[in-house]
Amino acid sequence: MTANATPAKLEALSTYGQSLGLAFQVIDDILDVTSTSEKLGKSAGKDEATDKSTYPALFGLEKSRKEAARLTKRSHEALKPFGKKGKRLHEIVDYLLDRDY
Repeated sequence: MTANATPAKLEALSTYGQSLGLAFQVIDDILDVTSTSEKLGKSAGKDEATDKSTYPALFGLEKSRKEAARLTKRSHEALKPFGKKGKRLHEIVDYLLDRDY
């Protein structure tokens, strides 16, 4: 808003942020199941041990991975109105999907 973005660009950034945030959570849930405590820097498997409702617990790993991919794609698509100016934001999305810790 302070950058005087158009309503369409504000909507695009909202979609980007919501999709990115949810993708982060889904990927974090997946890593809790598939990674080690050493790699994560926190206790792996803690979500399952506390019977926490997570994407993998509710939908399984394969569907969770597909959802993470769908959300990251949605984040990328939301940035189309920004063209080359959205490069750094695209890099954040790519990093998120590829992270393993």
